[in-house]
Amino acid sequence: MTSMPESRPYHHGDLRAALLASAERTLRQKGVHALSLRELARASGVSHAAPGRHFKDKQALLNALALAGYARLGQALAAADDPALPLQPRLTALARAYLGFAIDNAELLELMYARKHDPDAEEQMAAAVDRTVGSLVRVFSDAQQHGEIIDGDPDALNLVTGATLHGLAAFAASGAIAPEAALEGVDELVHLLLHGLKPR
Repeated sequence: MTSMPESRPYHHGDLRAALLASAERTLRQKGVHALSLRELARASGVSHAAPGRHFKDKQALLNALALAGYARLGQALAAADDPALPLQPRLTALARAYLGFAIDNAELLELMYARKHDPDAEEQMAAAVDRTVGSLVRVFSDAQQHGEIIDGDPDALNLVTGATLHGLAAFAASGAIAPEAALEGVDELVHLLLHGLKPR
């Protein structure tokens, strides 16, 4: 029986995209600790040295994966946003888009937040966070200017909303609540966030 050679020729037209796709599959199935450039090269059918053309090390791969996640989240939020809507339906659409992404990409989202403060990718990551989380902060800021919500630090208001949505996504990921039920509850969740629990 002939053994396979350890190295395989570089044959991908877009190795970077192939490696990121393979990395995300591994992340979903086995977790971040299972990721390695050597294993990704093997899974992609290229030489062990080939990934080094795109990622200097595992940390660079993780940063690229997180940035790709932020790009997808940004697209989902942009597609859901309609600045012409009143705050409640606008925020509901954005919350549903965020929650949908969080439920479908739980492991990736965890990585995105973990890499947010990596000094090796500080500028790129900060810009990615601004395009996603920052877009929600601007929604709150706009609503304040229009007198739709209370004054205060928009970042703090966004933190409450984000923590609520992220907690709901965590419940869905752990099986404590069905993903469909989590998404169906977004309207009521946003209503409670905007109006509170006091009798009206």
